[in-house]
Amino acid sequence: MEIIAIACEGELISRHFGHCRNFNLYSIDNGKIINKVKIDNPGHKPGYLPVFLNDLQVNILITGGIGSGAISIFNDKDIKVYSGAGGNSDKAIENYLNGTLESTGSICHDHSYHN
Repeated sequence: MEIIAIACEGELISRHFGHCRNFNLYSIDNGKIINKVKIDNPGHKPGYLPVFLNDLQVNILITGGIGSGAISIFNDKDIKVYSGAGGNSDKAIENYLNGTLESTGSICHDHSYHN
């Protein structure tokens, strides 16, 4: 079984994973979605979210932009990161399952955030 986390603003993929409102977690078994859960982002602290998602047994992260430090931590935990995604999270999962989801390698360099 795989667990895929998508950094979201509700159902739309967030432009920056650390400042997303929530994570949509999809449990995948034999290429099929068996469960979807929405979990609030517990807060943006450097290095915290990769550990938080790892503790939830996430195997794959899908997001818009993401910092290189977070990617390094995900890599250390053997969690694959697809960055540069956009649109609806259910559509991203559909694309992942049919093999058409691509990572653009979008890296955030500016960590300022405005509500």
